[in-house]
Amino acid sequence: MEIYEEIVRLKTLGRSSALATIVESKGSSPQKQGAKMLVRDDGTTLGTLGGGCIEAEVIQHAKMALQDGKPRTVPFELTEKAGGLVCGGNLLVFIEPAFADPRLVILGAGHVGKALATLARFSGFRVIVTDDRPEHANRDSVPDAHEIVVSDFPSVFSRVPVDRGTCIVVATRGHNHDLDAVTAALRTDAGYVGLMGSRRKKGLLMNALRDAGFSKEAIGRVIIPIGLPIGSVTPEEIAVSIVAQIIQHRRANVNQGFRDSSCGGGFPQNGQAQAAAAGEGKARC
Repeated sequence: MEIYEEIVRLKTLGRSSALATIVESKGSSPQKQGAKMLVRDDGTTLGTLGGGCIEAEVIQHAKMALQDGKPRTVPFELTEKAGGLVCGGNLLVFIEPAFADPRLVILGAGHVGKALATLARFSGFRVIVTDDRPEHANRDSVPDAHEIVVSDFPSVFSRVPVDRGTCIVVATRGHNHDLDAVTAALRTDAGYVGLMGSRRKKGLLMNALRDAGFSKEAIGRVIIPIGLPIGSVTPEEIAVSIVAQIIQHRRANVNQGFRDSSCGGGFPQNGQAQAAAAGEGKARC
């Protein structure tokens, strides 16, 4: 049970691991069928498959599984000819990656932010909701968020870790807050940055980001308006359109052979994804 508890602990921390299991053992071997070893994303291990060069090679295969997101079966011949092993048996090791749930950071705990937190959690995301207003960013207001952070938007990512596998949705209560939030988001490695708003707001935002010194490529990371074009109007409908777009974004990566928990890729880097949040900013706080 310790290994499975560690997998859960790592997922809670947003970390990945790979579980290696001996699924077949023939002849003499240091460990038998069913033996398990967990390889964490930093290369450390828990459990054993017998030590030595077997485990060293399993660790390398586990790292590759975490890179491409694909499980694999690796055979081992325990002979002197095949690496100096003298057991004389054969092993078959199955290695399966275990990724953290995809992370969604919602900047803004208004009507859309609340609805989005509920739907995203139901869809399998680890949801972090942030707002600079304690009366909105609290457990009573956003009960479905895994984490709630009260912070001003310019400095929020000093408290909320973000990597390539993180999606960020900006749904604040006004243009100035949107600019602060998007500016902060573009300084992270997030694979998806989306903003609620109209096409007019897009023009104003792009100009402001250019004036702030962001490159054309960086500005192109922002998807605005956000969401798939389903004619959404209510906060709940807008949330459906946003989650659907993020899922589409993630699955595009899976089709390209990337790991499932990443949000990067799947859209042209020009901010021109067809969007919807058809309320275009109407469903604000």
